[in-house]
Amino acid sequence: MRIGELAALLGVSTRTVRYYHHQGVLPEPPRLANGYREYGMRDAIALARVRRLVELGLSLDEARDVIADDRSRELPEILAEIDADLAAQEREIQLRRARLAQVLQQAEAGALGPDDTSSPDLVAFLRKIHFPASKSAAWDRDLLVLMDSMATAPDRQRAFTMFDTLTADPEATARGHEFYRRLDELAEAEPGDPRVAPLAEMLADFSMEHMMADLPPGQAGWDPQTVEPFLEDLAPAQAEVVRRAIRTIGARMSEETA
Repeated sequence: MRIGELAALLGVSTRTVRYYHHQGVLPEPPRLANGYREYGMRDAIALARVRRLVELGLSLDEARDVIADDRSRELPEILAEIDADLAAQEREIQLRRARLAQVLQQAEAGALGPDDTSSPDLVAFLRKIHFPASKSAAWDRDLLVLMDSMATAPDRQRAFTMFDTLTADPEATARGHEFYRRLDELAEAEPGDPRVAPLAEMLADFSMEHMMADLPPGQAGWDPQTVEPFLEDLAPAQAEVVRRAIRTIGARMSEETA
């Protein structure tokens, strides 16, 4: 195949193929005597893999490593892996359609709640627990819904296993409600309020003890700037509590890693 035929086969532009060549993601075949490059089945498979990996969220650098590994393997092995990827994607689509069917039924019956478009695990969790009548708790609940929509299946499963453990622990539940109460009390306070530091310490302690105990060392960065977009609904002192807790967690995680 020529480059135009390869691009048309995979539904991309020739410019995209050349860009992947330039980035070193897609191997570039040598030119023939007539000056043209000739692409074969392995090139088509590599291009399909790049597209799939990028769709899954990998960077081009990460995709490049995968494609480089593919070049050392036999073609049937690569095809089998692609088939397994497609089968997993097909199962995910079936699960989404089944969930959508449930939501449609609730909508048609007029019984669709604001959280019912979340994952089934989150819907079940929110129905099982009792959030106190608190603006801080409402913020936390909204954040939970957002995180659920962004999480991958393994991360979501880990999170709900942890949530089930927490809801079964009356002491942990009481500490959570106490945190919401104290955070609500800072609604009119300034960031320098003396209540901010001990509450941030409480949040860091609770998070490290219950929510991050099974995370591998150094898994995530803890930059306070990453949480800024999620703090806009909090009062200045309340947002400062979260920032300080994130800094404390980051420092402790760095110490543990070291």
